[in-house]
Amino acid sequence: MIPRLKAEGLTRILGGRRVVDGIDLSVAAGQVTCLLGPSGCGKSTTLRIIAGVDRQDAGTVTLNGKVVADDHVHIPPEDRGVGLMFQDFALFPHLTVAQNIGFGLRRDGVSDARVEELLIRVDLAGYGRKHPHELSGGEQQRVALARALAPRPGIMLMDEPFSGLDNRLRDGIRDATLNVLKEEGTAVLLVTHEPDEAMRMADEIALMRDGRIVQRAAPYNIYNAPVDREAAAFFSDINTLSAEVNGALTHTPFGQFLAPGHADGTMVDIVFRPQHVRLDFDRNGRGPSPTETEGTPARGTVERARFMGKESLVEFVMDDGRTRVTATVPAVFLPRAGTVMWLSIRRDRCFVFRQPEKAHA
Repeated sequence: MIPRLKAEGLTRILGGRRVVDGIDLSVAAGQVTCLLGPSGCGKSTTLRIIAGVDRQDAGTVTLNGKVVADDHVHIPPEDRGVGLMFQDFALFPHLTVAQNIGFGLRRDGVSDARVEELLIRVDLAGYGRKHPHELSGGEQQRVALARALAPRPGIMLMDEPFSGLDNRLRDGIRDATLNVLKEEGTAVLLVTHEPDEAMRMADEIALMRDGRIVQRAAPYNIYNAPVDREAAAFFSDINTLSAEVNGALTHTPFGQFLAPGHADGTMVDIVFRPQHVRLDFDRNGRGPSPTETEGTPARGTVERARFMGKESLVEFVMDDGRTRVTATVPAVFLPRAGTVMWLSIRRDRCFVFRQPEKAHA
């Protein structure tokens, strides 16, 4: 099946820096792909190139099987047949909701029916005669979505479209938007810097860093099999144990970890998330027995505990005096500072990554 959107080798150089550096991606009909990364990583520039608002220095953009940008071709944005949604909804203030939605359509009975259909689809039936200033931010966002969908584009490009919404409304608006896009069978490329948004909406996440895609995978896979420490840290808080490899093994306060493929003397990071730390109370200096699943327990002392609403965050200093570990516990768990406890780590939720050279040069 030919993808609705395909980018090959996209490169953009600004001020001597490769803002976009050899981007390859494709999006099929009905698929939502999220370009995810920190500010300045090149994701919005990539979207602008695909939209035709910016020009690449190298590479090719193909939409619906047609080359729209390469070394010789540059089709303008209005002729690319894509829907666009940005942070600024950019509704026309002097037009009604219905007029905004139907702006790019011919004025006939068919377009009027399309506008009414979309008003129902975005849960704004009866709002057609209102003006943008009479709507909430969430309602304006839904009007912008309906306007983008009105011409039935096969591809939707979205750049941080939910960032201006109140946190209380955001999840509901995201879900409603996703439902409409899926029903339309639209191929969606969504730019965001929020991992939670990407996990909630995407069929595939393309994680960007310094102008490049460092990992592409389904949300479950990119979360549970990150390509490096930075990728793991982008999706959640992490704990890190630094260790040296000896005989394909490392030695840590939590016992030995396998480090296959790393030469002796290599410094590695053993990375695990706070929710994968198990806590046990100290029993006269003794803790639980080692297990295959959770390895060797290590003793630590509570430094601080905080309740975060849905969970509690407990910070420990381990007995070696150097290692610090954070654990999360569902609901309320607030042991006093100085409390001694035993910590175990889910071995199947640990990642071993070679440290960058600069980390131990």
